Amino acid sequence: MSEPLEDVKVLTVLATRLVEQRLPRLMLLKAQVDRGEALIDYDINFLKQALADAQGNAALIERHPEVQELAGRIVHLYKEIMDKAVEIEKNKQA
Repeated sequence: MSEPLEDVKVLTVLATRLVEQRLPRLMLLKAQVDRGEALIDYDINFLKQALADAQGNAALIERHPEVQELAGRIVHLYKEIMDKAVEIEKNKQA
């Protein structure tokens, strides 16, 4: 199978996973930390796995500039959630 066709298939699967699984969960986690609630280990593991997956797909994203802005926004959302979660933990310990 040619690389461009394979890339399209992988991007399609990743987009489906993003819309159906990852983004809804991310929005719940963002709402949670926005309310000042700490993340549990299960949530943190989800974020770690999602970021590891993103890093594993970096070459694919690099080959497809049409998805780079979306990928950047998603990574920024992960960072917002993690930064807020760290801030909540620091405030709990203070």
